[in-house]
Order: sequence, then structure tokens, then C-alpha cells
Amino acid sequence: MTAAIAGTGLLPVRVHVSEVWDELPFEVPATTSVAELKRMALAAARVRRDPDGYVLKFRGFQLLDEARSLADAGIVPNAALIVVARRRRPIR
Repeated sequence: MTAAIAGTGLLPVRVHVSEVWDELPFEVPATTSVAELKRMALAAARVRRDPDGYVLKFRGFQLLDEARSLADAGIVPNAALIVVARRRRPIR
């Protein structure tokens, strides 16, 4: 089964960036890497910190191999993903 919508070659996903409480829609090729989608989401949300300080999660689980494509990681059309800080920050 292909993760992309038939005929378009693009995979629609929603990425919630917890740093700014924004949910951003994307349509990307299913061959896009996990790391690239994370970087795109952080840039679109105007988060200026190092992307290595964040992880991308799908269905509650961290996508550990960020070099994998979205299709290889099992991301389905209209999936909801979340970008969160790798380490929790203390509340001040």
C-alpha cells in the first residue's frame, strides 16, 4: 500500500508543533524523510532552535530513524504528528 494519495504522489499530513501550539498542514512526497518534515514544521512555526533538540512522534511513538522516508515509517494520509522537545524543560 502506498502512503501517498493516488494520482497526486503527495502525502497530506498535519504536524502539531508543541513549542508554539500550532498545527500545520503539509502535502509532501511520501519519500520525504522524517528529519526533513520535522525541520519543515519547525521552520514554518518559526522555531529558531536546533531541530536536533526535537523529536517527531506518530501515534504517541517517537520516530527513531529520522533518515527513513515517511512511507517507510508507516505514515498514512492525513496522519497527525507532533514535534516536541527532546528533553522536557522546567517550568519557571
